[in-house]
Amino acid sequence: MQMTIRWFGKNYDAVTLEQIRQIPGVRGVITTLYGTQPGEVWKTEDIRAIKAEVEAAGLKILGIESVNIHDEIKTGGPLRDKYIENYIATLERLGKEDLRLICYNFMPVFDWTRTDLAKRRTDGSTTMAYDQKIIDKINPDDMLNSITSQSNGFVLAGWEPERLARNKELFAMYKDVDEEKLFSNLVYFLRAIMPVCGKYGINMAIHPDDPAWSVFGLPRIISTKEKILRMMKAVDDPHNGVTLCTGSLGTNPKNDIPDIIRSLKGRIHFAHLRNLLHTAPGMFEESAHLSSDGSMDMFAIVKALYDGGFDGVIRPDHGRNIWGEKGMPGYGLYDRALGAAYIEGLWEAVDKMSRG
Repeated sequence: MQMTIRWFGKNYDAVTLEQIRQIPGVRGVITTLYGTQPGEVWKTEDIRAIKAEVEAAGLKILGIESVNIHDEIKTGGPLRDKYIENYIATLERLGKEDLRLICYNFMPVFDWTRTDLAKRRTDGSTTMAYDQKIIDKINPDDMLNSITSQSNGFVLAGWEPERLARNKELFAMYKDVDEEKLFSNLVYFLRAIMPVCGKYGINMAIHPDDPAWSVFGLPRIISTKEKILRMMKAVDDPHNGVTLCTGSLGTNPKNDIPDIIRSLKGRIHFAHLRNLLHTAPGMFEESAHLSSDGSMDMFAIVKALYDGGFDGVIRPDHGRNIWGEKGMPGYGLYDRALGAAYIEGLWEAVDKMSRG
């Protein structure tokens, strides 16, 4: 197991590489060329520059999150083959630089969705939360303003203003895209890129839908065990895998995450581990990583990964803002550092129990 922290780059992130380097057990970062647009071919010199910057701090880039997928690919538009070729060109350049883990998602229009980015909890911390009743009343056109007004001045991954300024256009593009068509477009994309993934040993790790149900009528195809296994079977290649995100899958309390882990042996290439607390049907808030602070058994989740032979990359996912920290919602330093230490402790305990 390799513990990491997500880092957005010095121009976007309030957390520094020097701070990350001091978190016990953290070996590297998960990063991206933040600011590149979906469909753009990454420049080799930019990849080398961020790689050199991370390595100068005593860390390694252990994964890319994300190489965003153009909407022409997701909708099966007339330009999808062009943008798939651009994606393959980026994968080639990443593979040549020995970067072999790509987390991505196939969600239409919106990435993750939350209704509150700074809900105050009883302990005084603030966290991201979701309330379906609010979503049911809000116009999708107002979502970008709602999110950016709570962003503390940061550009949030998945809510980049350049793209979402085209909100009406994007909804029009997905008007006739149902789950079956979106799934077919995902399979088409994966079959096209698997040869280059095989050439360089690149593992593609799809991120589950967040939350794990339809928002604003948009289709969801990576939200349950059955849907994930369907994708694995449709493109039965070891490089076609999953980002096991407990916070996304866990939004639906019917998802048995340890069971999902056991069903995906060998196909989990990356893990996002965090806890959340269900407060009512369709309502949840992101809690501390500790099992007792939320609704998930983090020990059982870590044990299922260990028992399944997982030896890949893990990162603590969204944290609360604690101790007065003002940072990117979900991506402050302190609570994610606590989360990393907690997960490391669980892993050590499971390892020692297994060894007797």
